[in-house]
Amino acid sequence: MSTPFYVSPQQAMADRAEYARKGIARGRSVVVLQYTDGVVFVAENPSRALHKVSEIYDRIAFAAVGKYNEFENLRIGGVRYADLRGYTYDRADVTARGLANVYAQTLGSIFSSAAEKPYEVELIVAEVGNAPEDDQIYRLPHDGSIVDEHGSVAVGGNADQISSYLDQRHRDGMTLGEALKLAVESLSRDSNGGERTLAADQLEVATLDRTRPQQRKFKRILGRQLSRLLEEHGTAASGEAADDASDSADAEGTSGSEGGSGTS
Repeated sequence: MSTPFYVSPQQAMADRAEYARKGIARGRSVVVLQYTDGVVFVAENPSRALHKVSEIYDRIAFAAVGKYNEFENLRIGGVRYADLRGYTYDRADVTARGLANVYAQTLGSIFSSAAEKPYEVELIVAEVGNAPEDDQIYRLPHDGSIVDEHGSVAVGGNADQISSYLDQRHRDGMTLGEALKLAVESLSRDSNGGERTLAADQLEVATLDRTRPQQRKFKRILGRQLSRLLEEHGTAASGEAADDASDSADAEGTSGSEGGSGTS
């Protein structure tokens, strides 16, 4: 009888981490920035049916890169957790910190389990507060760790290069237009140092706006409204104009990307 091939636990975990990182790196990046009135999410995503950014609860939003079917399962689980907790206790008891802890436990259990492959996803959970200092942004890598972020964060693709670019240029008190301009500039930079032009129809943009009078602070920026913001700040060529009704749409949508179970 042959002796089973032995792989040390350290090597097995390193291989799983490398596998997950490669899958995440194939996805197009998502950038999250704080601005004076809230938090803005900007993703390179030409799809209008599948979203990388989505609402979770009143003041909480979710962004992800990687395998669509995997982070969509996580998004749905997060919505169910938030709804159940808000219904059982109080809406104020649903927080980004609590949701991040739930996601961390799920991702950590999957990553450490030898029975299944690790999830090829990286998540961002953000909550807008009553003031900029109360905003919360958490990044969750594939292994279930939690990173408390401030100001700006990027995931997927060439996230390291984008994060470095954002760290040098992001500042407190930026307007939505200024934050959007910076986000698009960072996403337009190639890993080889070149620059591309991203049109409005190649972007998915949403905000958590603390100034909205309603309880739900999530809003998608679509169509002519997005094109106008980009043109005013000279960040990109405008995409095809959408109907006026799309300008203020608060679509919840699904959280995804370019296709089915592929990487996004």
